[in-house]
Amino acid sequence: MLTRFALFLLLAILVGRALWRLLDGIVEGARDRSRGSSVPGRGVSMVRDPVCGTFVVPERAVTLVNGRTTVSFCSEACKDKYRARTA
Repeated sequence: MLTRFALFLLLAILVGRALWRLLDGIVEGARDRSRGSSVPGRGVSMVRDPVCGTFVVPERAVTLVNGRTTVSFCSEACKDKYRARTA
């Protein structure tokens, strides 16, 4: 009888903790959305780095104006590799 009660109490504690963590995660997620996140919204057009192939949000890309075209890169290192390759 005492063993059953101890197991029931342990199960109740584990279920309660799981529910608490679930609710805490939901509340934390709601807070992050209301503050505005740095992740771009859906439908944002991305550009591809010609050196490594990484897709980058245009506002965060490192750019190089090459004649009339603007080439976008994920980093200064890729930009330097592109310059060395095209020189």
